[in-house]
Order: sequence, then structure tokens, then C-alpha cells
Amino acid sequence: MKRRTAPKTSVPAAGGTLTGGFSTLGVHAGQEPDPCTGAVMTPVYLNSTYVQEAPGKHKGYDYARTVHPTRLALERNLAALEGGRFGLCFSSGMAAISTLLLGLKAGDHVVSCNDLYGGTYRVFTKVFERFGLSFSFVSTLDLGAVEKALRPETRLLWVETPSNPMLQVSDIRALCALARRRKIATAVDNTFATPYLQRPLELGADLVVHSTTKYLGGHSDVVGGAILTDSPRWYRDLKFLQNAVGAVPGPLDCFLVLRGTKTLAARMERHCANAAKVARFLSRHPRVRAVHYPGLGSHPQHALARRQMRLPGGMVSFELKGGLSQALRMLKRLRLFSLAESLGGVESLVGHPATMTHASIPREERLKAGLTDGLIRLSVG
Repeated sequence: MKRRTAPKTSVPAAGGTLTGGFSTLGVHAGQEPDPCTGAVMTPVYLNSTYVQEAPGKHKGYDYARTVHPTRLALERNLAALEGGRFGLCFSSGMAAISTLLLGLKAGDHVVSCNDLYGGTYRVFTKVFERFGLSFSFVSTLDLGAVEKALRPETRLLWVETPSNPMLQVSDIRALCALARRRKIATAVDNTFATPYLQRPLELGADLVVHSTTKYLGGHSDVVGGAILTDSPRWYRDLKFLQNAVGAVPGPLDCFLVLRGTKTLAARMERHCANAAKVARFLSRHPRVRAVHYPGLGSHPQHALARRQMRLPGGMVSFELKGGLSQALRMLKRLRLFSLAESLGGVESLVGHPATMTHASIPREERLKAGLTDGLIRLSVG
């Protein structure tokens, strides 16, 4: 797959404007030496409250749920990596998604891709439908189907690309243009790609969502989430909800994700190189029925992935001949790949979506999206 090079970017840093390539932003954006000690790494401020000179008169911090210096450094860092102006961090990816949905109101409608993380489907249908939101699940590969699903009360278009677990690649620019014509906001879950491979805000998205648990943290030792945006209105509304609802990450969690973003570029290069080798091997194996990986020429959206992404990613999914029984047999015989939830760490993980990450989606809905019982998902380390 031909490499797409991201341009150099100028972004607000903690003390002014920082210009540089992606790796430079990962190391420096939002992070300046500690003014008290000169510490190069952002300190882990283990405090919940701050002294005030007088009521409402302080040094920019009053209570850690509202604003916290370690979290603020991470929010600036992630906004820089996504090429956005504003960042908000949360205690998990699901907390980020839930806070975003709390920005809607009863009666609003959401159009979502039908190939998506099971936890997202669950919170959409089992939680927020109870409070008056409605959801339609369609293939975001089909612009006509998306347009047909839009209603006068539609307020949000939700897109995962590459999708979990089928690795489908949706045309972000075209979907955003379609939504914008109808004055509908577009949110893109960029967890699989990371901003190193894909920057949805540059393609027209209003909001980018991440589970920072995955590639951004990168070491399977932290849980977190984030929302990035260029919109002052969305930032204002979501900042209010972040404080009001309070699903914020702890300072050590923020520190660990900041550690992860410093090596994100190098790690993603290796993830992608290794995943491409695994995908090519599986595509030639006589016991494999199908391989889903955007870097393969056989992938239906291969050409789109080459235009939209720098590299095709570190995730691979495939189906064995023999279906579920053969998949379960294989999962018991692996040595280097560990059977576990999650993805994006330096280690290699394998999952069975139908019984693990996507078990909350009814089987008939999984099959509509192409997710068979025999599908295996790899996070290649």
C-alpha cells in the first residue's frame, strides 16, 4: 500500500504555537517542562483541589473534575495529533461516547454504521434508547443507504472506519459532505486507525472519538477515552458535560497515555508492517476462506484506504473454512497470540468477536454486517 505522508502542522501548545511533524507533536504538543521543577515529563498531579486566593480567584485550576493539569496536557496533545483545536478526555472510550450522546436530546435520531464495536451498539440500544434517542444502523459503505436513513430529526452520523471487526473502510469525506448538507454532525471513531494513519477532522468530521485504551496508550495498562473537535460550540457543550457528568480519567491514566503518544508513530509503523505480513500469509493459506485487511488488493475498499489512510493498520480479521468449530479449535492452539479482549498493545492479541467483543449485538444483526460466528480478529503486535 502506497504511503500517504501527513503535512507538517501548527497547533496550540501549552505555551504558544508548536510546529512540526507528527512525531514532534507526539513528544512535545501540550507538554512543557514543569514550571516549578523543570521536570521534562508532565508530572502526575495527585491532587483533587487547588488553593484559591479569593472566591473564584485562582491559577486556572479549582477542582480536578473540572480541570486538571495532567489531563489538560493530554487533551492538548491529542488535539494536536488529530489536527484539531480542542480535546476532552474521559475515563474510558465508552464514557467518551456516552458523554457525546448526552449532547443530544430526547427525540433526536442517530444514523450509525452497522459494523461497529459491540459496546457502542449496546450503549446505543440498551441505554440511550431508554431516554428517547433513536438509532438506525446501515452500511456506511453505501451513501444512498445512509441518505435514505436520514430523517428530519437526525442529529448525528456515527462512523467507524476501519470498522470493528470487519475492517471496512468508509469514505469519510463523502459521508461528512452528505451530513453537512443536511446540517447533521458527523462523529468518527478513529480508534483502529489512530491519528497517525488517518485524520478525520481534515476530511470534514465534526468530532473524532478514541478509546485511548488501545493504540494511543499502546501498552494494555490503561483505560481511557477522548473526543477531539475543531468546533467551539461542540467543545463548549461537551466541556460542560465532561464536568457535569464527571466521567474523567485519573492523572496516572493521563500520564500513561501521554507516554504512549510519544512512541505512537514508531509503534504504528511496526504494527502495520507486521499486520501486512500476517494478512498476506493468511490470504494464501488453504484453510482460510476470507481475509479482511485494507492493505490487501483484494479488499473491496483498498483504493479508498490508499487515499484516506497513511498505512492500512495493525488489525486483521479472517474466516476459516469450517466455520465456528474450526475457529474455536484454532484459538486453543495459538502460542504467541493471547486470547483476550481489547487491542492495540505491543503484544499480539486474538479475539472471537461473536462471543467476546460483539456478543451484545444480536446474531441476526451481526450477520447482516457480515460478522459470522467463525470470524477471528487479530491485533498484531
